[in-house]
Amino acid sequence: MRWPRAGGSSIPTEPAFAALLAELEADAGEAAGAAVAALVAGYLAEAGRGEGPVSSPATAEELAARFAEAVPLDGRPLADVLARLDRDLLSGVNRLAHPMYMGHQVSAPLAASIWTEALKAAVNNSAAVREMSPAGTAVERQVIRWMCDLAGLGTAAGGTFTSGGTEATFTALLAARARALPDAWEHGVGDAAPVVLAGEHAHYAVTRAVAELGLGMRRAVAVPSRDHRMDAAALAARLGELRRDGVPVMAVVATAGSTATGSFDDLETIGRLCEAHDVWLHVDGAHGASALVSERHRHRVRGIERARSIAWDPHKLLLMPLGTGMLLVRDEAELDRAFAQRAPYLFHGSGGRVLDQGVRSFLCSRPVDVLKLWVALQRYGLRGLAAAHDHLCDIAHDLWTAIAARDDFEAMHEPESNILCFRWRRPGLDDAALDELNRRLRETYNRSGTGWITTTVLDGRRVLRVTIMNPRTQAAHTRALLDGLAAEAGRL
Repeated sequence: MRWPRAGGSSIPTEPAFAALLAELEADAGEAAGAAVAALVAGYLAEAGRGEGPVSSPATAEELAARFAEAVPLDGRPLADVLARLDRDLLSGVNRLAHPMYMGHQVSAPLAASIWTEALKAAVNNSAAVREMSPAGTAVERQVIRWMCDLAGLGTAAGGTFTSGGTEATFTALLAARARALPDAWEHGVGDAAPVVLAGEHAHYAVTRAVAELGLGMRRAVAVPSRDHRMDAAALAARLGELRRDGVPVMAVVATAGSTATGSFDDLETIGRLCEAHDVWLHVDGAHGASALVSERHRHRVRGIERARSIAWDPHKLLLMPLGTGMLLVRDEAELDRAFAQRAPYLFHGSGGRVLDQGVRSFLCSRPVDVLKLWVALQRYGLRGLAAAHDHLCDIAHDLWTAIAARDDFEAMHEPESNILCFRWRRPGLDDAALDELNRRLRETYNRSGTGWITTTVLDGRRVLRVTIMNPRTQAAHTRALLDGLAAEAGRL
């Protein structure tokens, strides 16, 4: 891009900067904040009432055309910018606050945490270094302490906030690598790399991390599943075989709340096996670890205290805005050792324990995302978050009950959390024809704007998948979903 020539100089004149400064101060004022808040509140209110389409029917090309323009050289009034956001952006988003949105594992965030995003950005402290975020570091360490206590990890436990489960799992396996191969940071993993075992329904973040850590994809060993959970007996047999063959095992990754079905591995049995073999157990609880806040559902993660590390995404079932992930470890020192590099001009210890979070995180420029969860806990309390969690699970189970009463759908499993896979069926069609019809059904239903769901392949069959992530969604909405899908299938 070339800047236009203006008077032979591209340096702003003093009057131009004075005008800019006046606009900066105006945008920092209460009136500007109120205008932005009105836009957000209007979106939340309209979507929350279930008004309008759940998603835009516009094509990718049509949406791109809205923003295909030269970079603005001069500004415009804030009111004009907000009007454009309303017209061009909000009309093209997936409206997660709409009660008929039942798609991916991304929440309709709690209101108090939404507003906290503005405060977090205004403060703009970097949460990697205590001296750059004095209060934020204290808040993060306290919230991590609360979550470690919920998981039963003990007094030596600690952790860090992450962007999500993928970063958390990668960081956990880096710590496991530091334990298994202490010299890997300096010398690499060598020719005899250890293996990592995970269930066949584990998140792709596991195999991605194994490859990124330099172990090689072949060192990721899939353990068969039974009823969409890791088969603990098969894991025991595999661990025995590897020990007899002299193959080192770096870690076992168990899943608490799988992506496809929301199923929970038997953490108690798997944990005992890992202890017997002296193997690092990482629990990918990005989705399901939030059961820890619920008296009704915490039995699903029984044995999680046996883990050496836990990935947990509050931006899923605790309904935080995106970017609110956590990694918890039973021994914080093991996480510190995973990052052998030191920056003495930044990181400083206190009483032998480094308070800077950057020593146990990939990120240096890191926002104080913990504020979103801290504010939610202050505003709604742990019992409030538990009530929201249980409601989401209840609605998914009610949908399972409703499907059982119909002959045009079949559920593929009973939900353990807020995820349910099911399938439209019709007598006389073979599996291949039903696969194609269910694929098309999801596409046409979503384009209609009346609702939004996902699809996946489960046990070799194309299925419809619902994830209840919005506390506004009620049983009446899931009934409307089934009726809408059935009507769409009839048209197909």
